[in-house]
Amino acid sequence: MSYIKIVNDIKKGKVDPVYFVYGTEQYFIDHIKKVIAEKAAGGEKDNISFFDLEEIPVQEVIQDVETFPFFGERKVVFASNPVFLKAKMDKLPFEHDVSLLEQYVANPADYSVLVLVAPYEKVDERKKVAKVLKKYATVVPCQPVKEKEIGDWISSIAEELHITVTEDAREVLETELAENLQLLEEELKKFALFVGEGGLVTREVVGQLLSQTANSTSLRLADAVMGRNLAEAIRIFKDLEKLKEDPISLIGLLAFQFRTILRVKLLRQKGYTQYQIQKQLKLHPYVVKIAMNREKHFSVEKLENIIHQIAETDGTMKRGEMEKDLAFEMLLYKLIEQ
Repeated sequence: MSYIKIVNDIKKGKVDPVYFVYGTEQYFIDHIKKVIAEKAAGGEKDNISFFDLEEIPVQEVIQDVETFPFFGERKVVFASNPVFLKAKMDKLPFEHDVSLLEQYVANPADYSVLVLVAPYEKVDERKKVAKVLKKYATVVPCQPVKEKEIGDWISSIAEELHITVTEDAREVLETELAENLQLLEEELKKFALFVGEGGLVTREVVGQLLSQTANSTSLRLADAVMGRNLAEAIRIFKDLEKLKEDPISLIGLLAFQFRTILRVKLLRQKGYTQYQIQKQLKLHPYVVKIAMNREKHFSVEKLENIIHQIAETDGTMKRGEMEKDLAFEMLLYKLIEQ
């Protein structure tokens, strides 16, 4: 079952007795814990317990989860870092009686929700406890989001906020925030406040309100250069100046964008697929996807010329031959004019 489906089920009141949460995407882990706490325990803090299995034996967790709640009808017990699921278990000053966990998972109490959180890339599925969890618990995968899932995640948050995000606005968000799901949610909440309940988030709204970050803005600068829009490029640069961004740092980010486009173009000419390019360059899938869309606008010669001009401007700045902000504006002018 997908992460989004599990979250939506919980929000609708379908809460299972045992959840096995695993993976390295901390945003997903924090989000599912928050949703379970709100729906299963009604947000009642006295009905929520936290255990670290690197410090507390699992038998104490089972003892707590089998104890009736003092307030309300149901309690929630979070147990993190189950080292006994690793292929090589860390040395601890105590022993975990894993058999008690296996017995409980197979026959859980109806007045408790046990959430086992394993923030690991992999668990040892050969172990009996892992097989028991897979068979009886609701398994919640919290791995880094895949390219095809970002759109679904945006839709899920937008539905929760009672707003609609247009396709072109979604494209901007996927391009700029795919690697930071926490920031993506925060930005969508900001858009929701701006457009109001039932409102429409368009590309224009995103362009007007999206928080400036050095990385996302280097993408916009590259877009402005490719669109031969000097006014937009200068406006973006001035916005960054207000945020105290160093032009030399921006030069580096701009150089990275065009070097990536060139490397992707050269690999595509050799017949590489998007997946093969991603593996070869060791880049995030969205970085490769963006570069593949952009490389069509340039010849290899033009990209090499752009990179050469960026390098020259970098040298000019570092040698102090020209004011950095003026040198950067001159670079934008040259790139767009050519």
